[in-house]
Amino acid sequence: MAEVTGSIEEAVELKKKRAFRKFTYRGIDLDALLDKSSDELIQLLNARARRRYNRGLKRKTLALLKKLRKAKKEAPPLEKPAVVKTHLRDTIIIPEMVGCMVGVYNGKTFNQVEIKAEMIGHYLGEFSLSYKPVKHGRPGIGATHSSRFIPLR
Repeated sequence: MAEVTGSIEEAVELKKKRAFRKFTYRGIDLDALLDKSSDELIQLLNARARRRYNRGLKRKTLALLKKLRKAKKEAPPLEKPAVVKTHLRDTIIIPEMVGCMVGVYNGKTFNQVEIKAEMIGHYLGEFSLSYKPVKHGRPGIGATHSSRFIPLR
């Protein structure tokens, strides 16, 4: 009977292992990405991001990375770091940022974004919409020519 319970426990453990798909960026897992130097990482990015990094990081982007490192370091283990607010919507997400909480400005408010591994290579602004998507419904006043002639009384 002990063998049967042992195999059930093993099956449960195996299922837990298979529950989460291991993230890879262009065939390289996240741990290996974090170990790579910045030059090796740049070669994995798309052409636009490569060009951006080859031309050098600006002072504001470096300051944001420094704040993210500090917030991550000061966070207690197994908890999310403090939110770092920024207007830098054009910053490209790199593996070092994964796990951080960023408040991305959309022109009105700071939208809180938790950076996940799937976001590597994208811009911060992609995750904080600067417009409100259109909800199509009934036409409003002035939407058509016939609505001009509706009496106001």
